[in-house]
Amino acid sequence: MTTLASVEPSEAAAPRPKKRLGFNTRVSFPTGEAARGLREGIELFQAAEALGYQSGWAYQRHFDNYLSSPLPFFAAAGQHTTTITLGSAVIPMRYQDPILLAEAAGTTDLLTGGRLQLAFSSGTDLWDGVFGGVGTDARTEGQRRLARFLAGVGGETIHTVTEQKGPAGPPAGTRLTVTPHSPGLRGRIWYGSGHIASAVQAARQGLRLITGTILHEVTQESFPEYQARLIGEYRAAWTAAHGTPPPPVAVAASVLPGTTPELRATYAAYDLERRTQGPAASRPKGALPPTFSADLPKGFLMSPVYHGDPDSVAAAVLADQGLAAADELVLFLPPAFGLAENIRLLSDLARTVAPALGWTPAG
Repeated sequence: MTTLASVEPSEAAAPRPKKRLGFNTRVSFPTGEAARGLREGIELFQAAEALGYQSGWAYQRHFDNYLSSPLPFFAAAGQHTTTITLGSAVIPMRYQDPILLAEAAGTTDLLTGGRLQLAFSSGTDLWDGVFGGVGTDARTEGQRRLARFLAGVGGETIHTVTEQKGPAGPPAGTRLTVTPHSPGLRGRIWYGSGHIASAVQAARQGLRLITGTILHEVTQESFPEYQARLIGEYRAAWTAAHGTPPPPVAVAASVLPGTTPELRATYAAYDLERRTQGPAASRPKGALPPTFSADLPKGFLMSPVYHGDPDSVAAAVLADQGLAAADELVLFLPPAFGLAENIRLLSDLARTVAPALGWTPAG
């Protein structure tokens, strides 16, 4: 069976070997079953680690049937795993208190043995009515808070006391830093970029890059073409800014090898749903409908779904310019899939397609 969503082979450089394999879950649950969903989310990380996956990522979504607070979840998942990294993809910074978040991040990273990987975006003004609005646009405010967070996790002075406040306060002249400080965490902060300008800025800020299933500000190029150019611009900007080779780049994608006729039919149905419903596809029962539909705003593109028999899926991934340029493939799990379906998909990808991409299981 051929892959329904296919691309022309790239004329660019040969595909980079995928040194790391990961997955991205929303830790979704039907209405009223949040406790079970969280427990199964931890089981998913355990299963992925047993299969040799190097990374697991979880999405943050407020007021819905998905994970809303990633750091407590990662702290818990870290107590049930030993090697797999625990990543957020992504946390919108607009509504985060940067210093409180830096404290929580340092605590979580230390509890998990330095396995935390935090990816951020600037965010939107969607929830200003709940969290409160500010006098700047979403991107400007998100970047302001991100800069303060980076200073906090980096161990920089975030405030110098000008006068002592009462007998319990620190004396004037005291330089305050975030505690607990986790050395190395600053080097594991990522930016979830959907367009070239933000990828270049992330490189200049010394942030790692993860890019995924929706790109915007695209004009004439296909999704794989623009994604490959985005990654190339990021690497060039990193080298120009820091004079060192850029860090590995991760790309999230829908890669669904069907090892049975039944699975191939299931994955084909998911692809059709996604192409006809857009981001509204594959929601757990009771989840809020997203504002986006299949008719995305001008300049927005959604990534293809690669499905079919494993050999066809592997060939399609190798031919995709964006995926070929990445160092780490992150499997985007359909949000409505249950634990058993997700584990089967993780297992089939690791066993049938990932070795063809140059991947070796951890451990």
